[in-house]
Amino acid sequence: MTAFDQIADRILGGGAATEADALAVLQADDAELMSVVAAAGRLRREHFGNTVKVNYLVNLKSGLCPENCNYCSQALGSQAPILKYSWLSKEETLKQAGAGLSGGATRVCMVSSGRGPSDRDIDKVVEMTEALKDSYEGVEVCACLGLLKDGQAERLKAAGVDAYNHNINTAESNHDNIVQTHSYDDRVDTIGKAKSAGLSPCSGLIAGLGETDEQLVEALFALKGLGSDSIPVNFLMPFDGTPYENTWELSPTRCVKILAMARFVCPDKEIRIAGGREMHLRSLQATALQVANSIFLGDYLTSEGQDALSDLEMLRDNGFVILGMDASAFDELIAAHEAGVVHRAHVGSPCSAAGGCGEGCGCGSAEASSDEPSDQGSEHNPSIRRRGAGTEVAANA
Repeated sequence: MTAFDQIADRILGGGAATEADALAVLQADDAELMSVVAAAGRLRREHFGNTVKVNYLVNLKSGLCPENCNYCSQALGSQAPILKYSWLSKEETLKQAGAGLSGGATRVCMVSSGRGPSDRDIDKVVEMTEALKDSYEGVEVCACLGLLKDGQAERLKAAGVDAYNHNINTAESNHDNIVQTHSYDDRVDTIGKAKSAGLSPCSGLIAGLGETDEQLVEALFALKGLGSDSIPVNFLMPFDGTPYENTWELSPTRCVKILAMARFVCPDKEIRIAGGREMHLRSLQATALQVANSIFLGDYLTSEGQDALSDLEMLRDNGFVILGMDASAFDELIAAHEAGVVHRAHVGSPCSAAGGCGEGCGCGSAEASSDEPSDQGSEHNPSIRRRGAGTEVAANA
């Protein structure tokens, strides 16, 4: 029995991982990787079996953010050539969300750039949520709108929003190094507001920001203390034009160990492999799902993800099923993708940004196509999203 199995035994027996345990997982030799995965995988199977929760992002408002989060392509001062547009309409939001839901997702994550929503912004999200709930039975809705003011979380909850995402991103001891326009306490306050209103708290981190092993452990134990029900683990995508461009601190094995550490610390919580999955895990994506139990389908906020069909085939080929879907229905979904029956949200309307997005996204271009080659998966450049929300190009779903 390995030392990692002993940790898993203790947790399965009702104990908890210590900070020393978490450090031991992070600092394990690469030769021990499969021992780490096997032990953490026992915890994953105990609580989640062979299911994977599939989530889908809709970027309601892209770029134009006044906050200076140094890692973010949408931040103040970023020169990354991303899509920039104001709020999607309700109709466009339904169309984009529908692409992900028909593609296999069960949760729609509606995200908006900015410091935090105005009351008019909340009005928009309330309307969108009510329309989604009316149109898609059983859909879960997660909102991610920034720092919340008093009363806003309650309005979202009343409209049917199920969860609220607001990541702490890094350890408190590292926070001021990555953003200066708001504090760590500001983020914790918003998580508390969401939780108090009855929204499921969704909060995670970004690895690869210059943090130490100890700070990664600090962040995970902070998330445990905050009671985060779902923990998105992002891996830094170093966009050109941001302060973190050309920052490459992560290897595939390092990323798997970070996810395994999260599983040991929070054994019964949803551990979601989020942004940077394809770029940093590469051939170890399926291995990572032996410890994590949730992914995003298709593209991210400003970057492209792996082809949606490849995501679904990866799940099936490794013995997983989508949460809420039996194996036969999963096979039918993949067959529909392969046959082209699941249409990837053909968006026939112009870019929702007033006057077009101005970012070369293909607005109004009859030649725009989701089949165009991209540099997704490049180890040196995140591929900028040029399809889906804010464009007239079919979504990757």
